[in-house]
Amino acid sequence: MATRRNPLDEPATALAERFAATRALTRELAAPLSDADATIQPFPDASPAKWHMAHTSWFFETFVLRDHVAGYRAFDDRFAYLFNSYYDGEGARHDRPKRGMISRPTLDEVRAYRAHVDAAVIDAFGSLGPAALELVEIGINHEQQHQELFLTDILATLAENPTNPVYAKADAAPCHAPEPLSFLPGRTGIVEIGANGGGFAFDSETPRHRTILHPHAIASRPVTNGEWRDFINDGGYEKPSLWLSEGWDWVNREAVHAPLYWRGEGLAFTLAGVVDLDPAAPVAHVSYYEADAFARWAGARLPTEAEWEDFAASADPNIGNQLDRAEAVMPKAPGDIFGDVWEWTQSAFAAYPGFVPAEGTVGEYNGKFMCGQFVLKGASCATPRGHSRATYRNFFPPHARWQFTGLRLARDS
Repeated sequence: MATRRNPLDEPATALAERFAATRALTRELAAPLSDADATIQPFPDASPAKWHMAHTSWFFETFVLRDHVAGYRAFDDRFAYLFNSYYDGEGARHDRPKRGMISRPTLDEVRAYRAHVDAAVIDAFGSLGPAALELVEIGINHEQQHQELFLTDILATLAENPTNPVYAKADAAPCHAPEPLSFLPGRTGIVEIGANGGGFAFDSETPRHRTILHPHAIASRPVTNGEWRDFINDGGYEKPSLWLSEGWDWVNREAVHAPLYWRGEGLAFTLAGVVDLDPAAPVAHVSYYEADAFARWAGARLPTEAEWEDFAASADPNIGNQLDRAEAVMPKAPGDIFGDVWEWTQSAFAAYPGFVPAEGTVGEYNGKFMCGQFVLKGASCATPRGHSRATYRNFFPPHARWQFTGLRLARDS
């Protein structure tokens, strides 16, 4: 989770305010949860809410307080083992599939840990140098990623409960008819993609470089629930000709026949419990395999990462249905380019020409995962507003679908 070494363009006081606001949002997201809610790990790729809360605190404690604040003493020396994630440079850590076995510390103890770290970081702001302030910036963006994971993992946790518990209430979906699907011509020829150094960016977004776009067009909006229902009714999950070989094996092995969380005819499980499925809203919780099969069924394809990024380059990433406060987020119609669902591309998550991971242990997160993952672009209803941008490279393996993942079609022209 590292950034290129771009100078901070705001005073330390403004950075401190963003730090405090980010930490406060996590507290708000956790407010509806019991200790049991926050401890469960629904499957190995997800993490307990309590772990997300502690891990993001461990990041600030380890990389800011320990390394840049003289005399700082860890809140609890055992937490470094419990709440490290993938940072091999930080030593041994608890096995990821067993995070749900961490019944202690309790949720209240994790909240006390967070309060301790918050106070120490705020107290230290006046003495932090540029390197430490940059780590605070990274930590803010890192926590925003975990806020989204917090919500998607809680959704996965509550979905395992047959009583269909509610995380938070939500307003009924408004009645909208989806806008007619049209295809907009994309640019052709040499374009530039990647972060341009004008603000925060993770190292995987760099360096900015040239690439070639061939004649193509991109859909004006994402695929909707109603269109996905047509795919199901036409036997889309039963036609091997639509599926990649690995996808066909997966769909049969896992007995997949609809997006994750669809419950019977016209219903879906959400953070607001079981609700009527909005046919005009973007479809969510589909894997890369499913997205690719749908695109083939629709006589189209998934866009490349470069096509999507160039298409969205002039769009405002701060608008659309994104996360502003603790609530039962879900995709809504009509939508914008950013928000509602992350959109699968056909591009593998790989290094850009000239990519160099950021220095230090914080450089481990992105580069070492550039294998077996596909890029998603945009933002979702669970992405904190202001976190994403056209150059942002989200990535997941092709079977993953517990995130708010959907698709936008493309085709050659």
